[in-house]
Amino acid sequence: MPSITVKNIPEEIYDRVREQANAHHRSINSEIIACLEQTVNPQHISTNDILQEARRLRKKAKGSLSSEEIESAITQGRP
Repeated sequence: MPSITVKNIPEEIYDRVREQANAHHRSINSEIIACLEQTVNPQHISTNDILQEARRLRKKAKGSLSSEEIESAITQGRP
């Protein structure tokens, strides 16, 4: 399997990758591979899939607001 050496990584980037690796219970190397996979092979989610998930979550939410209540909350305090 090929390997890559990355030099001169800014310390703040390295720290963030290390934190993400810890959060995902992975090595730094595995975290970098996961990041590269997401960048090179992004998952394309259809608009229909997004809408279906939004509708599913809306039904699951308790105390949903009506569109009028949402509009009122948005405009509240605006001149």
